[in-house]
Amino acid sequence: MFSETIVIQAIVNGIVIGSLYLLMAIGFTVVFGLMRIVNFSHAEFYMLGAFLCFVGIAYFKLPFVVVAVAAFLLALVFGSLTELSILKRMRGDELSGMITTIGIGMILQSVALIIFGPDPLAVPSVAKGIVRIGGAVLPKARVYAGLFSLLVLLTMYVFFHHTKYGRALRAVVQDREAAQIQGINTGIYYPLGFGIGVGLAALAGALMAPIFSVYPTVGFGPMVKSFIVVIVGGLGSIPGAAIAAMILGISESLSGTFMKSSYAEMSLFVFVIGLLVLRPQGLFGEKS
Repeated sequence: MFSETIVIQAIVNGIVIGSLYLLMAIGFTVVFGLMRIVNFSHAEFYMLGAFLCFVGIAYFKLPFVVVAVAAFLLALVFGSLTELSILKRMRGDELSGMITTIGIGMILQSVALIIFGPDPLAVPSVAKGIVRIGGAVLPKARVYAGLFSLLVLLTMYVFFHHTKYGRALRAVVQDREAAQIQGINTGIYYPLGFGIGVGLAALAGALMAPIFSVYPTVGFGPMVKSFIVVIVGGLGSIPGAAIAAMILGISESLSGTFMKSSYAEMSLFVFVIGLLVLRPQGLFGEKS
């Protein structure tokens, strides 16, 4: 039997999950727009952030916020160095870049498997208790993850729209040749953009870690969902990705609440396929 409380709780859960999908989707959009590479290692950077959260909290007893920020910064630095040392030669080469990121992802996943093993690991609780929102009852850890992700999204908006480096990075993503004509040194923005992109994936992993278990293949599902968000929203459209992420998160939460998991997954992909049949460019994408 459907009740108003259950529906509200599912919607709030969906907003939290959708905001985390959006972090990954923005990271994917930045990397693809900048380098024209489909980053298949996105899932493993998510996994990296999740394991960094596990280690930071379980072994070093660090505060959740500190661990989340550290996961983003470490992934940013590692991603920037990866772009400079490996992916620099594949800029604009979609096939080589795709194959290379698959290899990077497999290496990261294998290292995690060797160190942590295949079994799921539980991150110690970062916040005890519950929060009541209307009739919904939510664990504090989930609420904190959602609020933190929204804060990060706001910070990214300020960075991309109101800082010199953020505006320059947006210009390079949108039109590299035009950015070069305007005197922007595009070379420095490739490692920065890739680092920010995978850093957001790692941050999403760190925020999700206390909610779900952590294991070497944990990033596959969120990566697929982030691809869906990008495609449904319209490739390159951040507003479209934001709306698509909320739609995906809420519909996934509602269907998971009232349907069997297999039916919920099937209905999600039926919806996505139907939307793309009617509007191949996505919600806010432009026709080519």
